[in-house]
Amino acid sequence: MTIAHLQNDYQYYYEPSLFGRYINADHLKNLLEKHSEFFEVAVIGKSVLNEDIHFIKIGTGEKRILMWSQMHGNESTTTKALFDLLNVLSDHSNETVNNLLAAVTIGIIPMLNPDGSRAYTRQNANEVDLNRDAQDLTQPESRVLRRCFDSFKPNFCFNLHDQRTIFSAGSTSIPATVSFLSPAQDEACSITETRKKAMDIIVKMNEVLQKHIPAQVGTYDDAFNINCVGDAFQTLNVPTILFEAGHYCNDYNREKVRALIFQSLWTAVMEIAFEDLKGIQAEAYFKIPQNEKLFYDIIIRNAKLKIDDSCQLLDVAIQYEETLDQDLVVFIPKIVKFSDLSHFFGHKEIDAKEREVFVGDHQHLKEGSAIDFVTINFQKHHLNV
Repeated sequence: MTIAHLQNDYQYYYEPSLFGRYINADHLKNLLEKHSEFFEVAVIGKSVLNEDIHFIKIGTGEKRILMWSQMHGNESTTTKALFDLLNVLSDHSNETVNNLLAAVTIGIIPMLNPDGSRAYTRQNANEVDLNRDAQDLTQPESRVLRRCFDSFKPNFCFNLHDQRTIFSAGSTSIPATVSFLSPAQDEACSITETRKKAMDIIVKMNEVLQKHIPAQVGTYDDAFNINCVGDAFQTLNVPTILFEAGHYCNDYNREKVRALIFQSLWTAVMEIAFEDLKGIQAEAYFKIPQNEKLFYDIIIRNAKLKIDDSCQLLDVAIQYEETLDQDLVVFIPKIVKFSDLSHFFGHKEIDAKEREVFVGDHQHLKEGSAIDFVTINFQKHHLNV
């Protein structure tokens, strides 16, 4: 992947020590030490279980950008992309990078929720969703972020997340591989000047991404929730952008999506540094399709199933359940629904052609059960990633 304004392609900046879905604080230790040679790296707080929360400060420019990742501990794709970005920003042989760092100051919290990251859970160790704690600030991690926001005084915020595989880019059979949101600033979802600046950046990122993943970019519903961090910071008149790393075909480790998030981050930072954001792209922003929940990981279509002592012709929806097994995230196929799924799509689809579908030793399928394969017409179909 060639990146505008960079001397080398993406693989040159790719951070090889970070791979896959499971990223905890141990994975970042050596990288933080490495980057402390070029940037300011400091501990700015502790998690519930007393793990360090780090802050990386880069550049000297007037425009200040605050980014945070792994607010949800099991959402690690953007963390990987951040360390790819740090490899770029440490390349002082690149004149563009030097000019960039003279124009902006970037503050990064690479892992806001180290306890959740270690346990591979969305919540922190107190089972609180930090992205619903923006007002009450009941959790130490929430207070760390808010203190950082208050002291750093950003002009822009990037709220970095992963999204589930269920989302489509609009009412289509195309997955939402990358999604964005300029959060609402009030209950009326008014199109404020603050939101417009965030929209300008999103429109530019979308333009770049369309060259690589045409029609695979979506936006989220902007329903207002003051307890969400993005909405809370937007109400303080700081343009805030939600980044969501989604699904690309057969990319359950999210390595291809990681590259797309990296490119989006680079594009956004360049826009802030060198462009005059006039807030004129709202119309283009609202043309980006809004995410819908139209996908399952696997759909078995036209399956003959025995349900309540009768045979029925239905579709079978299978969703992967992510489970941490030592230091590896395992994707367990689970049957979630028997239904007519003609208005839904599978990242993988199997046509049973009205034949009976069995699991194991000629056993019938049951909702909620975990299965590795199904048998159709004496042929095994494996379901694992």
